[in-house]
Amino acid sequence: MFGIVRPCRHRLGESLKTQWMAHLCGLCLALRKDHGQFARVVTNYDGLLISVLTEAQAERSGGGRRKAGPCPLRGMRTASVAHGEGARLAAAVSLVLASAKVRDHVADRDGLLARKPVALAARRVAVSWGRAGGRTGFDVGFDTAVLVDAVDRQVGVEALAGLGTPLLTVTEPTETATAAAFAHTAILADRPGNAGPLAEAGRLFGRLAHLLDAVEDRETDAALGAWNPLTATGTSLTEARRLADDAVHGIRLALREAEFTDAKLAHRLLVHELRTSVDRAFGTASCAHRPEPHGPQPSGPYAPPGGPGAPPPEPPHRDRRGLLAGCAVWLGLACTCQMCCGEFEDPWSRERREGLCDPTDCCEGCDCCANCCGDGCDCGCDGCDCGCDC
Repeated sequence: MFGIVRPCRHRLGESLKTQWMAHLCGLCLALRKDHGQFARVVTNYDGLLISVLTEAQAERSGGGRRKAGPCPLRGMRTASVAHGEGARLAAAVSLVLASAKVRDHVADRDGLLARKPVALAARRVAVSWGRAGGRTGFDVGFDTAVLVDAVDRQVGVEALAGLGTPLLTVTEPTETATAAAFAHTAILADRPGNAGPLAEAGRLFGRLAHLLDAVEDRETDAALGAWNPLTATGTSLTEARRLADDAVHGIRLALREAEFTDAKLAHRLLVHELRTSVDRAFGTASCAHRPEPHGPQPSGPYAPPGGPGAPPPEPPHRDRRGLLAGCAVWLGLACTCQMCCGEFEDPWSRERREGLCDPTDCCEGCDCCANCCGDGCDCGCDGCDCGCDC
């Protein structure tokens, strides 16, 4: 599971959490149904936004949900999950982008992919995923060539970028790809008038995803000598934060221009949770329900939580797993329910993560109402429904 929109269940509240899980499971099951069990490894938090947006615009017909059988990731519980063209579009986008990511890792000879037999197998997987995504995209009327073109252009853009290159030149291919995917949700929902505003929201979301990824990887990339857009272009964290805040604001304005049947979850994820994602990446806020990182944390305007004056962090000591090794660990965690029922080690980064369905519901020290709907928010929802007394 990966993505920049990783909502805390306490902020979502029970109703929106149930809806969010329905889309997450719907994406996972759409991948399995059309492309087999292994394709489920490309399930990601950002991909489900496609499904969320499609349903948010569609007229309620009762056909957007189905009952799914027991699954290890749900603690062997049944659930009502999203299905239909929105979930299939999300699956197509996830497959094509995962295919590109695998090809990129193979080209960089990362980890196990430096070995020829492993690299050959990974290339075959990438080709298979790319074709599968293209087929599913065709079935729902979406030409995935725009995604492939964006990924291919990204390589050339990065090769030409240097000090003084505008950072938005580097983020443009990602912006173009996400704009196309977001806009197509309007077509699937029979809301063609929404295509323009959602394309703008998608463009800014792609910019934000690229920015936050660069910020979060900045120190690791420097230690490894890897290419990073902020370092390559000489962009400061202050400027990156300004661009990120502008993108969040622009997404909110773009969503105002679109017509929705039920915008609660989409608004929660693309306005409130995106703002939280920015704070998390720049270290200016954290969720009270998640444990703080171990060890001392740095100070400064964009330092992780830990208080001003704390000493700089220790250098990263975790060795990231390669793509295929991480996928193997992911399958093991999924089959033993560890990703569902408690904390676990991220299959790739080795960082500690919180289980998706952790039953703990403690609101001690809760700040989940601090920026909930109803506090200067014009989305029309009924305020925070987290159930706590704060």
